[in-house]
Amino acid sequence: MKIKFLLLFLATGLFFSCSSDSDDDNSKEDSIVGVWQAYELKVNNDTASDDEKNARDLLAYLTAKECYVLSFEFKADLTVTIENSVEYLERDGFDIPCPTEKDTETTVYVYADGTLTYTDEDQQEISVDVTIDGDIMTVDAADLDIPNLSAGGQLLFKRK
Repeated sequence: MKIKFLLLFLATGLFFSCSSDSDDDNSKEDSIVGVWQAYELKVNNDTASDDEKNARDLLAYLTAKECYVLSFEFKADLTVTIENSVEYLERDGFDIPCPTEKDTETTVYVYADGTLTYTDEDQQEISVDVTIDGDIMTVDAADLDIPNLSAGGQLLFKRK
């Protein structure tokens, strides 16, 4: 059950942490254009729930195997393609193999002044504060409004 929650958490977190890009004269350092892969969940060990710690550990385990279950491809034409394979994670004994299936969604986004705004599959506009430092993008997990994530944490993505 915890594995399913962690997968759902990772998928939701990754989905809400992507957004848009404005094609200004920004340098690559603060541009969102590119393929971003979720690779780390940072949580405070003193305040994080067991589910948050398990999600962190699961993401670290998969990333060490070069398995990225959530990625966003932000394009200069202000479209984003989201690939999410969290729902397809399965346990094989003590191993969790990298899923071969994934869900793909394409939508539009705007990225300006550290805020990513995009339209989700229900046509709702979502805005999330992000920080980009070179090829690392950080999103506050608490901003994603995920149930059972009251202690927060930060989702980190790296540009491929």
